[in-house]
Amino acid sequence: MVVKLTQDTYENEVMKAEGTVLVDFYADWCGPCKMQGPIVEQLSEERTDVKFCKLNIDEAMPIAMSLGITSIPTIMVVKDGEITFKQAGLMQKAQLNALL
Repeated sequence: MVVKLTQDTYENEVMKAEGTVLVDFYADWCGPCKMQGPIVEQLSEERTDVKFCKLNIDEAMPIAMSLGITSIPTIMVVKDGEITFKQAGLMQKAQLNALL
């Protein structure tokens, strides 16, 4: 299951969460984002050791700007409140799995 984040829930769900959290930054109008979403969804069903989230940058622009996200999709991994990985561009399932 992928948790849909909002401006109000981002801090608690991601930065204050224990363990590993993967965040998929996307927008509804973004073609590559539409390809990334199902990959993240599929991985979330296979990996119970990771929390999977997605954040629509159009609905939470201040968060995206504060993180320096300038293109989407962007995948970010946070471990115990620390950003350990951030990369723009479509990532395949094997890449994401190896990353985690």
